[in-house]
Amino acid sequence: MGLFSKLRATGASRRADDSTPVSVGALVLRFAVAGEMALIVLAIGTVLISRQIGQNEGVADARRVAWINGRSVIGPAIDDGLIDMDPEALRKVDAVVRSSVLQGSLVRVKLWRDDGTVVYSDVGKLVGSKFELDEDARKAFDTGVVAASISNLSEPENRFESRSRELLEVYVPIETPDKTRLLFEAYFLNDGVTKSGRRVWLNFAPITLGSLFVLQIVEIALAWSLARRLRRGQDAREQLLHHAIESSDAERRRIASDLHDGVVQDISGVSYALAAVARHPEVPSDDRESIDDAAGRLRESVRSLRSLLVEVYPPNLKQEGLESAIGDLLARLENREIIATFSSDIPPGRHHPDDVAALFYRTTQEALRNIVSHADAHHVSVHLGMGVSTWTLRVEDDGRGFDPDKAGLITDSGHVGLRVAADLIKEMGGTLAIESGPSAGTAVLVEVPQS
Repeated sequence: MGLFSKLRATGASRRADDSTPVSVGALVLRFAVAGEMALIVLAIGTVLISRQIGQNEGVADARRVAWINGRSVIGPAIDDGLIDMDPEALRKVDAVVRSSVLQGSLVRVKLWRDDGTVVYSDVGKLVGSKFELDEDARKAFDTGVVAASISNLSEPENRFESRSRELLEVYVPIETPDKTRLLFEAYFLNDGVTKSGRRVWLNFAPITLGSLFVLQIVEIALAWSLARRLRRGQDAREQLLHHAIESSDAERRRIASDLHDGVVQDISGVSYALAAVARHPEVPSDDRESIDDAAGRLRESVRSLRSLLVEVYPPNLKQEGLESAIGDLLARLENREIIATFSSDIPPGRHHPDDVAALFYRTTQEALRNIVSHADAHHVSVHLGMGVSTWTLRVEDDGRGFDPDKAGLITDSGHVGLRVAADLIKEMGGTLAIESGPSAGTAVLVEVPQS
């Protein structure tokens, strides 16, 4: 059924949309809110990543400082006597440590032998103590690679450290003049490392966030421009739809006028002439019967043509009223042995707006046309109603019905007016629902909001 399948698709798509057209400002606001949410997520991600990068950079700086101090400052001050903790060798290293190494966030220094003995520490009580080397220290000893990790202050070697501060320890392998490997351990205040990393990401985070903000402003401006163009296009399309209906109505009126004033009048004249001839006394009785039959057939054709003109000629709904126009449509069904009923619960004094009346008339016209062509119905009812905020139209038949889920969308190039009416249902914020089933008849319900 062409009408039902087309309007069913249109109504279904409309129910998925908002019931009223969205303004340009609302469209841009939606875009801006979505963009702001995306910007916030992206900004948070940028900050977190930047902080992580800064922290990594701070650790890398600590590794570089430890490497420079171990290889370039302490290394040259070490002699072979340090292995055996010679007092003179210890004083020489201690002087270098206190004058050139312990500064900024670097607060503690140790030198280890590979057996876990502390051969030097700026905390003198630890010199000569032996501890088990942790995994990072052993790895640095064995591979010669600089290693860094957060200090475990509960270890015995750190018993003199304050538990109120967090330390980052860095291991740098160095060698004595006789090529004996020692392990230089530098302790950094972790707060100092974090501050160093924070300075790194603060240098480029504002640029990144600022760029994102500028991008959002540009996108909103573009969205505003596109939304305005879209709204202008929708307005133009709606005007074209109205113009198409007006043009279709004007053409129908012209055709109906030509038929009524031309062919219908001519055929009527011929039927009257034949009737007069049949009554002439000189006409043989056998011919009179044939002439009467021909005149009757012509009069029946005139009635059919005039009935067709009711469908072709769009009535002046403003003058005649929607109820009267629908009554004329239902009168055509009498010749097809279809019982038609009409009802309305529109309160006295209330009238459909012109555009709603035209939409309901066209929808009823097309529904009845499809009922006649496809439904094989015996009874049809049309009801006009009014809800709290809507105008309603219901066209129902007791025909063979169909399965809405299996009804394909039919493209009927001859139903231009139908496609225009269906589009107008969308444009007016209306909905169209279909209730049908095999051998269960069909009901078409249109709802349009009251303006």
